[in-house]
Amino acid sequence: MPQQGPPLSGQYGQPPYGALQGAPVGHYEAAQPGWQEQPLQDGAAYGQPRQQRAAHRSGSGQTTGGGSDGNKKPRVIGALILVVVALIVTGLSANWIWTKADAVAPVDLPSANPTPLKTISPSIQPTAMPPPTGKVVGSQLIASNNDTMPLMGSAWLDADDKSGQYGGVAIWLTVHNNYDGKKSNWGNYVSFGALDKKIPYTNTAAGRKDAAIQAATNALFALYADNPKLIGKAVHRQITVGGHPAHEITARVEVKVPNLKETFSTLMITLIDRGDGTADVAIGDIAGSTPQWLPIWRTKVSQIQINN
Repeated sequence: MPQQGPPLSGQYGQPPYGALQGAPVGHYEAAQPGWQEQPLQDGAAYGQPRQQRAAHRSGSGQTTGGGSDGNKKPRVIGALILVVVALIVTGLSANWIWTKADAVAPVDLPSANPTPLKTISPSIQPTAMPPPTGKVVGSQLIASNNDTMPLMGSAWLDADDKSGQYGGVAIWLTVHNNYDGKKSNWGNYVSFGALDKKIPYTNTAAGRKDAAIQAATNALFALYADNPKLIGKAVHRQITVGGHPAHEITARVEVKVPNLKETFSTLMITLIDRGDGTADVAIGDIAGSTPQWLPIWRTKVSQIQINN
């Protein structure tokens, strides 16, 4: 296959007491002419004309009452004054509660008709997590699900998995270096990983075959983007890998590349059931001029370990 790239306002409350009447707290109207405010003495009525009060003191002229009624009026008026003073104090206290106390410990009062909270979408959407990848550790290809496949050989190098597995890992061996004088390489490619989650799968003979065909199709168009063609028919085999049922497909892919001394490559795919409703896929794309790697690939596939 062609090398796809190098290897690896305001305050709450009511106005102050008295403000609703348009006058400051404790404001009294000025006395009218002919009136004089005097301390309440001898039972005189509050606000009584001084001529009438003088007559009341001397005992001559008309009076506004006599006997026990004159003694009761000062008491009633005094009680009224106490009530007025109490109201003023209450108003001042209420004013303090709604102004001073609000500044000390502000509390938002609920509205009569609360509005439901609106969901605010973040201006920056979170980035989707990339799919997992496998890795080469020592002499093992380790898929993201921790299943392993032995390395093909020490001359093989790490490469990007571009064949369509989920959490896969790949290796590469150059067969033709700079075959066109433009630093283009051609070589062998092997990858291993889990079956793409988008491919339907059931652990039956037909289910394994269908999933293997889909995985092979994905790999074919990923590795050979320019209208790949098969030579003859693909060969299917029902096999077993480490006691797990599997399906193998082998096919030849036509190769017509200027200045490249290759006419075909052999594409091999093995799908292995993992026993938990999922499957692994091993892929080998071997140049036609290096058939010696075909049996080695099959041997490495037979040594795959399922670690679920």
